[in-house]
Amino acid sequence: MVNSNFYTNVLPAANVVSDTTQRFLLALGDSYTIGQSVPEANQFPVQTVKYLNAQGMNFFAPEIIAHTGWTTGNLLSSLADAAPVKQTYDIVTLLIGVNNQYEHGSQQQYADEFLTLLNKAIQFAGNNKKRVIVLSIPDYSVTPFANGSNKDLIAKEINAFNAINKKIAEQAGVNYIDITGFTRLAASDASLIASDGLHPSGIEYQVWAYQLLPVIKTALK
Repeated sequence: MVNSNFYTNVLPAANVVSDTTQRFLLALGDSYTIGQSVPEANQFPVQTVKYLNAQGMNFFAPEIIAHTGWTTGNLLSSLADAAPVKQTYDIVTLLIGVNNQYEHGSQQQYADEFLTLLNKAIQFAGNNKKRVIVLSIPDYSVTPFANGSNKDLIAKEINAFNAINKKIAEQAGVNYIDITGFTRLAASDASLIASDGLHPSGIEYQVWAYQLLPVIKTALK
């Protein structure tokens, strides 16, 4: 099971004063963002907002622009066809790339398209870079889905794509959260995998939400 040290205290303290400022979170990504194979309440953007509100924040339900199977190119096409509902968001998260790797896409193309997406995310955050958060790509090599595949190669390629998105995120000056290590715990903890044998469970997404909380709270100060 996941070590309790990974968690932070998300319950509101007795002296928490509710923030009356209405806030909005935009989550951009793929199946990991939409929460394939888990209930909506278990999606990591939904859990993140839930815990933020428990600490006195005032977030509306997150807007999620994501779809199972999307690559960086698919996400770019979707944003070109239909812009997010609001012009500016208080927090924008970006997690994309696993399908680029799965489809054996060019790493250079990924780098180019990820940079374009990150620039859009910054714009959606009102050009406030500290309010943009990039999450690393999970490693599905530890899931039953990868049985029969070259797991070492998958992990190596995931690392390579993550090196790209991390470098771009750092150069842009946005926040970066490495959740890949947490997903690799699923190699010995089946509770972190959804019923489809591939995607994270609600428990795994909870870990991601807990990693996001302090970053978001700092960004909003």
